[in-house]
Amino acid sequence: MSNFPLSYKLSWLPRLLTPSLAGAPVDFGPMEQRWRQPAAVARLVFLGDISAVANREPPEIDPALRGVIAGADLVIANCESPVVERPVFPLATRLGTRHAMTPTFLDRVLAVAGIEPAQLVLSLANNHALDQGASGFDETLSVLKARGIRTIGTAADGLVRNVKAGPLTIGLLAFTQWRNAGKAEFAGRVTMADGIGGWRKNANAADLLCAVPHWDFEFRHFPQALTRALASKLARKGFGLIVGGHAHVIQPVEAIGRTLVAYGLGDFLGTVLPRQPWPLRLGAILSIEVSADEGTRGELAAYRVVPFARESHGRHERLLPIEAAKGRAAENARARLGVVFKG
Repeated sequence: MSNFPLSYKLSWLPRLLTPSLAGAPVDFGPMEQRWRQPAAVARLVFLGDISAVANREPPEIDPALRGVIAGADLVIANCESPVVERPVFPLATRLGTRHAMTPTFLDRVLAVAGIEPAQLVLSLANNHALDQGASGFDETLSVLKARGIRTIGTAADGLVRNVKAGPLTIGLLAFTQWRNAGKAEFAGRVTMADGIGGWRKNANAADLLCAVPHWDFEFRHFPQALTRALASKLARKGFGLIVGGHAHVIQPVEAIGRTLVAYGLGDFLGTVLPRQPWPLRLGAILSIEVSADEGTRGELAAYRVVPFARESHGRHERLLPIEAAKGRAAENARARLGVVFKG
């Protein structure tokens, strides 16, 4: 069935209860940086995982966070839950072992976040893509297409999908290292990490190549050595921006040559349990400026990591800028940011 190592499966619950700070790299980057001030830019905004597991109703989102999203030429996120009217596995879905969200839930999330469907690209390359079976995967594609939401990470999308972002063309490649279902079920549907090896930069005419991997181990703040090696490989293949997911906690950023790597943004909406340890309630929005000037076209101009806290409130969550959150959990979260990010 799944391809997770046994050692990983055995460590899943302990790490969920106490997310790990082990393995801190020595060269992780600050929460924001500017390299140039171009006259014309495209602005990309990345969110973490979107799921309904911890939310029976759409969240409340602070206006300051909506302001970060507003004006983005492109919003990219990971669709962690299949989008279906009725779950194929109702009991497992209710327990949260299989993910699902309804089309209405997704619509309302986008409305409260101020995201237009035509502005959004969702990755389906994740281990939960077939949580509602092949029929749920097909229904998800159909629901998103009907709303004008573009997808990446599926066989139908091709390895790299070119998407317009203001004056630029962004080439997006999404893939997953992990799957919850069998290899045969994922084959021909979801792009896996072992299926991207033959891709070459000269096969694409984008101004900027961006990889969106679903990788690494959950509940670890710092990436594994193999994850960093894969990031280096993608950088050598010409990807100027890499924004990962899967860990459910915030992970650091680092520069590999001229490539920016954000290893993980945590969850945009809770994807594990309705009641979660505080490190899992710390997420981030990543805002990227890409130059559209002659001579530096497609080069990164600046980035900013905007952390936020997800507070449980009945059947939904409240998303607040980390500086506005209160209580012991918020204090702990702010201290952890100082460990994960430099400066």
